[in-house]
Amino acid sequence: MELLEGIYTRRSVRHYTDQPVTKHQLMEIIKAGTWAPSGLNNQPWRFVIVKNKTMLFDLAQLTTYRHIIEKAQACIAVFADTKAMYHDVKDHQAIGACIQNMLLAAHALGLGAVWLGEILKNAGEVRALLELPEEMDLMAVLAVGHPTDKSTKSSSRKKISEVLLRTI
Repeated sequence: MELLEGIYTRRSVRHYTDQPVTKHQLMEIIKAGTWAPSGLNNQPWRFVIVKNKTMLFDLAQLTTYRHIIEKAQACIAVFADTKAMYHDVKDHQAIGACIQNMLLAAHALGLGAVWLGEILKNAGEVRALLELPEEMDLMAVLAVGHPTDKSTKSSSRKKISEVLLRTI
């Protein structure tokens, strides 16, 4: 898949088949995330892969979008390691870039994924469920799976003229 084609055709996928996601696919998604830029190359991101169905069910109870997690074959919880961070804005931007790389990698692998942020309201409960220390700050949960036919939705974006303030 060409890079620009991947960017333009990636969609948030919320419906998955029962086909498993392999360990290799999940590692490739995380690897892509780790190649995002970060200030001072501090790489503040940390990950937890959740494949266990009981754990997925428990994780799903912590979000309004539980049906997405319950149907996913895997989730990747993305955390900021606050001990590795040096600048809140820069490090949070880096983790956003990391997550975008992960979504693009999932798409390139023929998988579907969605960035779940609403679960952040229960970040402490997620951290406790996954038995992580306080310095791990939840940034998002990515639900991952093989997309169903109803997962392919079209999307639109504002025209460049609507978002470009000026060229100097």
